[in-house]
Amino acid sequence: MGTLYLVATPIGNLEDITLRALRVLREAQLIAAEDTRHTRILLDHYQITTPCISYHEHNKLARRDEILAALQAGDVALVSDAGTPAIADPGHELVQACLAAGHTVTPIPGPSAPLAALIASGIDTGRFAFIGFLPRQPRERRELLSEIADWTITIICFETPHRLLEALRDIAATLGERQLAVANDLTKRFEAIFRGTANELIEHFTNYPPRGEFTIVIAGATPTGERKRDRQRLRVQPASAGPETIAAYLRQLAAQGVSGSAAVRRAAQELGAPKNTVYDVWREIFGE
Repeated sequence: MGTLYLVATPIGNLEDITLRALRVLREAQLIAAEDTRHTRILLDHYQITTPCISYHEHNKLARRDEILAALQAGDVALVSDAGTPAIADPGHELVQACLAAGHTVTPIPGPSAPLAALIASGIDTGRFAFIGFLPRQPRERRELLSEIADWTITIICFETPHRLLEALRDIAATLGERQLAVANDLTKRFEAIFRGTANELIEHFTNYPPRGEFTIVIAGATPTGERKRDRQRLRVQPASAGPETIAAYLRQLAAQGVSGSAAVRRAAQELGAPKNTVYDVWREIFGE
């Protein structure tokens, strides 16, 4: 029985491929690629003539049996358009099918956009989570950001250029003024990494419209103990948040599609007000 090799390929620079990856691509009897036209550029560059078929979100069910049949006769290499396959793509379903059929699945490590962005971000690398692409729909995106607002670990995600500004606005409104790094076209000729708060990055990309591929690295929330100390300092300030300030902030969050429980929690944290007080104001406004 053959082995399914998960082969990491360059995310931009064709030199970023391992000798082992090149050997496996040459020796496999079949390559399953997200886009054969894209992968052919890499194969032609290294004079690799292994047969190549497409395997992507729209044909994964039809191709699965074909790939499983090929594995009965020899090894198959799975590649994505760029980076490590089976991360935020249908490759993981093929891995599950191959394991269920008794095949060996072997990773060939290499380039990864999330890790490349993380290590160059200047943001904590000790604990992190990759959440794939942010949801396309604004409401779903805000709900997800609200769910992870309290995570103290670094968060990594992908975003498209035409949604980048909207995503940064939602990050600013939901996660507050924390540090971000936005990596653009990693390893390519015009690679750039922009660092700052969401509002600072919004200003930049408003003046310079985004193009290319983007990976966003977001600093985690302040640890609970520090948030408590911050709230205590806020409470002794003469200009602590009153009902009108709380109400205005809650209306702003509601207009952004943030759910009631998430809005109450966020307002309590940001304004340094007791959660019960914030909840009472929410009920007065929305009757919930």
